[in-house]
Parts: sequence; structure tokens; C-alpha cells
Amino acid sequence: MPTKLTDRTGVIFGVANKRSLAWSCAKALDSQGMRLCLTYATDRLEAGVRKLAEELTNPLILRCDVTSPEEIDSVFEEIEREFGHLDSLLHGVAFAKREELAGDFYHTSKEGYMLAHEVSAYSLTAVARRALPLMEGREGTIVTLTYIGSERVVRNYNVMGIAKAALEASVRYLANDIGRLGHRVNAISAGPIRTLSASGVEGFSKILDHIEAHSPLRRNITGEEVGNTCLFLCSNMSHGITGSTIYVDSGYHIMGV
Repeated sequence: MPTKLTDRTGVIFGVANKRSLAWSCAKALDSQGMRLCLTYATDRLEAGVRKLAEELTNPLILRCDVTSPEEIDSVFEEIEREFGHLDSLLHGVAFAKREELAGDFYHTSKEGYMLAHEVSAYSLTAVARRALPLMEGREGTIVTLTYIGSERVVRNYNVMGIAKAALEASVRYLANDIGRLGHRVNAISAGPIRTLSASGVEGFSKILDHIEAHSPLRRNITGEEVGNTCLFLCSNMSHGITGSTIYVDSGYHIMGV
């Protein structure tokens, strides 16, 4: 089955800069003809996202703070006006306060805990719910980005690991809910890459060194590899896959001591 997506549309949440995994996904989908909407979270990011978008074919660029129901509604209303329908949604949004990504997890504040979950986990449900009417009859695909810190202790990942665990559980429940409508939901568990969000994790460089030394492929991954997996999950080539977490981490997830 072909991967060409020339008759399909998609929205991508979470592009911050050229290192964003969401941007890697955008490039992969655009390369196969999907018409895209990119969202940016804050006014500070707008210029950078618009500059990146010049590399794509006629994208729609919109602001969306995923903690704002009004901004989410506005995005999907504009997508409906511009595209008329929606085939794919990529959720690449994650955030935790920098001070929560160092030291002992039990020092996590309630405010920091709730914020990390709202932005990094609940937002998937919020945008999926709003996307469903536009996916009616389209066999839609929803993909989110996660990390192995959801299931294993990664030093200093702390509250983000808990939020990613909630995100992965959300994938399974959403997949069950909307599978009867013909839609699919999956997660990509990507290995560590130097992204804006990763820079907030204390000791991140040591994590990269460890993966390179101990993963089966003895190297770190690339954004292109994540983008290609997103392309696979948004195409008919993955038609029978839903509720799953696909690891793109040089095989590190299989390793023990």
C-alpha cells in the first residue's frame, strides 16, 4: 500500500523550533503530500514556526495554547473552514517547570504536577475530542510522542515521567473509544534528542551518552527516524495498528542490566 498522502490533511501540535520532533513529523508528512496546519503555543514562538513553515507546501499556521479551550476551538474551526475535514493529528506537546526536572520526585509541587499533566497528557484528549467531528468518515489517525521515562525511572525526568505514563494510558483508552468509528490512536516512544523540552532535564547529556554506549544499535536516534515512523502511523501501511506504543530508540527499551 502506498504512503502517498496527497488527498489528506493533518494538524500538528508542538512545533517549537527545527529540533522539535513535531517538526520532524511535519516534514515527513509534507514530503508525501499531506496538507498541514502547524500550531505554535506562544507569541514568542510564532516567528520561528512561520520561518520553518516556509519549507512546507501551503501550510496553515495558527496559535494554540492547549490549556485554553477557546484557542483549541478556534484552531479546529479554522481547520474546518480551510480544509473542510481532517485525517491526522500529531500531538507533540509537553511541558514541566524546570525546577521539577531535577532532584527528588517527592519534592514535586502540586501546581507543577497538575501543570505537567494538563499540558503533556490531558491536552491529547482535549484536542482529540475536538478533532473527531472533522474526521468523520475519514478513518482518522492520532499520534502522540512519549518517552521511556513513563515506564522506567529516568533520573531527573520526575513529574514528566508520570505525565507521560498518563499520556500512554490515554492512548489506550482513546483507541478503544474511537476504534468503532474507524479511527486509530498510537504513540511513538522516541529516544532522547536535543530538543527544547529535553534541555530542561538536568544531566541530559549523560542520558545521550548512556544510550549511545548501551543501546543495541550503539547510537542515538535522529528526528528523521521519528518523522518516518509518524508517516507510517498516519498512512494505510499501519491500518491494523492502534492503541500501541512504537519504540524508536535504537532498541534501548529491550535492555536490562
